[in-house]
Amino acid sequence: MIDVKDCLNEAQEKMDMAIMYLEETLAHIRAGKADIRLLDGIHVDSYGSMVPINNVAAVTTPDARSIAIKPWDKNMFRVIEKAIIDSNLGIMPENNGEVIRIGIPPLTEERRKQLAKQCKSEGETGKVSIRNARRDAIDVLKKAVKEGLPEDMQKDAEGKLQKMHDKYIKQIEDMLAKKDKEIMTV
Repeated sequence: MIDVKDCLNEAQEKMDMAIMYLEETLAHIRAGKADIRLLDGIHVDSYGSMVPINNVAAVTTPDARSIAIKPWDKNMFRVIEKAIIDSNLGIMPENNGEVIRIGIPPLTEERRKQLAKQCKSEGETGKVSIRNARRDAIDVLKKAVKEGLPEDMQKDAEGKLQKMHDKYIKQIEDMLAKKDKEIMTV
């Protein structure tokens, strides 16, 4: 017989993963402010292995509009610079021999709308994941009823699932509203 608590915990775990994925995805969407997480997807060749930039350099944000990268090895300047240029970041780095600077340009109105649309799309993907987790758990509960689980326990569990679902959907809505405000703020 299936344990209702395990079923609910598994659904909650899936919903937590959807939220974590969405947080990570939204962090990588450039909102006109400097954020070192913009460089997370960029890897450089360091002594034969591909590593993130923050493994070969100190990455900081000296102000809201720029990211400073100070490589620990002078030979890494060209490699880091080339990796940034080749990435989909769309920003040209400036190298003064000491530090590589990335100036984050202000976003145009059209680009802001594009990014807001992209955020909404990512949020919808997160919502679908949460709905799928709820649906899977309900399916497991329905099978459990056939195996002997009392129907009132199934109904209680479905009620808890619905409350959990609503809480996570609201959390996604809040995250999207916050990111939208961040993007649309000039």
